Amino acid sequence: MERSLVRPTNGKIIAGVCAGLADRFGISRTLVRIGFVLFGLFGVGELVYIALWIIVPKAR
Repeated sequence: MERSLVRPTNGKIIAGVCAGLADRFGISRTLVRIGFVLFGLFGVGELVYIALWIIVPKAR
């Protein structure tokens, strides 16, 4: 069964983007969050996060 990409209602810190990505791909939420922080420092992580916040639906 394939998991869909949604922002969870529990276990989130800001918008649930990192938690949703981690759940979808079966990796640690902390690892995804650290990746976004590093990507934000050296790239456009904030813009990607905001875009995913808008695009990825909230879990029901």
